[in-house]
Amino acid sequence: CVSKFSSMALLVFSSIGNHSRSRITGLLLCLFYLVLAGGLTVSSSAASSSSSSSSSSPFDVVWDVAYPNLGKDVTKRIVIRVHPEWAPLGAARFRELAEKNFYKGTRFFRVVPNFVAQIGIHGNPDVSKQWRDNKIQDDPAVPNISNKRGTVTFAKSGENTRTTQLFINFSDNGNLDSMGFPPFGEVVEGMDAVDAINQEYGESPQQGMIQEQGSRYLKTKFPKLTYVKTTSISTSLTSTSEESSPASGKDEDDL
Repeated sequence: CVSKFSSMALLVFSSIGNHSRSRITGLLLCLFYLVLAGGLTVSSSAASSSSSSSSSSPFDVVWDVAYPNLGKDVTKRIVIRVHPEWAPLGAARFRELAEKNFYKGTRFFRVVPNFVAQIGIHGNPDVSKQWRDNKIQDDPAVPNISNKRGTVTFAKSGENTRTTQLFINFSDNGNLDSMGFPPFGEVVEGMDAVDAINQEYGESPQQGMIQEQGSRYLKTKFPKLTYVKTTSISTSLTSTSEESSPASGKDEDDL
């Protein structure tokens, strides 16, 4: 495009007198910069559109979960499909945590039969402290998106207090919808694994003690809690096992 523009300029210059060339030069420069600016604007818009599309696309987070109550080597897989359009801020926070490998080694510390299984306090107290006040704003409710069985939702203690804790709904809990708990994803594989989460300790583990002592407290007092053994993220919604990529973070069995 620039080459053609230069050729045209030479043709124009050769066909006019010296008197008009200075004025023509100004006009040609103006046209040149307009063409250049237009190209940059189009490129910038395309990049912005591509980035926006990527952030709003569904993705899967894969958890391989360990069940000490069922045996030392028993693991099952849970695949959570995240829908950013359901709860954009919640989905973005979950992706951030997944990419940081936050949930690896964390335990389902609150399990209420026929209600929810809750997880999300890190096994390292120092890491928990870093996230404790890193709160996100609430997402508005979306029509026809409800806390049905298998949906995944962030827990909170009041308005705009979501951090890292989330729960999986065992049952249809539509009563939570009007209380400001919008789901951001759903279990698309492994509801049998969700149903197998150890329920024997109920709500006995104390959150304050988990925050203070981490996995040391849980492994001592509640050794058979179900926990996330490995995590990965997949943008392929049809073949999570083949195209999932491990999340970054320490390669430890547990914390």
